[in-house]
Amino acid sequence: MGDAFTASETSRPTGSDWPAIRQWRRAMRAELIARRQRIDSRDRTSWSDRITERLKALLAGRTKPLIGFSWPFRGEYDARAFLTGLQGQGVRLALPVVIAKAEPLQFREWRPGIAMARGVWDIPIPAQGDPVLPDILLAPLVGFDGRNYRLGYGGGYYDRTIAAMPAKPLSIGVGFSLSRLASIHPQAHDLPMDLIVTETDPD
Repeated sequence: MGDAFTASETSRPTGSDWPAIRQWRRAMRAELIARRQRIDSRDRTSWSDRITERLKALLAGRTKPLIGFSWPFRGEYDARAFLTGLQGQGVRLALPVVIAKAEPLQFREWRPGIAMARGVWDIPIPAQGDPVLPDILLAPLVGFDGRNYRLGYGGGYYDRTIAAMPAKPLSIGVGFSLSRLASIHPQAHDLPMDLIVTETDPD
């Protein structure tokens, strides 16, 4: 699964001290994002191709699903070309929109060429559209652990969103194996992904 540890893990918290865990997570986010952004172009292309092949295998045979995914941000895996290619097979795509800080995400259907606006952190979002509910959710990983818990950007949006959905989607965390941690020290509000997909074979 690649290099599962980074320098800051030597000071990882013990027990269930939430303030200490929150501080550790903040430090790990910064380190893991920096590490991801340092991936050289050759490795990024190769690793991304492997992730795409694994996603193709996972999605094969599913009947015209609505897939929620994220516009790539700060060195994340870029699923756009792969997913756009599925639209000719009847697959629908949706992007997340932050409506309010403490609320679940809203998903709006997306296809190339529609009007876009700038959302939180200047990430492109569909400028308008009715809310939709994805059948499959591809969630970007800042970090993850062997129990499929995901470390995101700290807003709790994906946890709130999945918890609020009337029908739980298949949730797949997607990222590079260098983001793996021994544990994210999950709390009661953290929800595990159904699956984690990286460029390496699962353990």
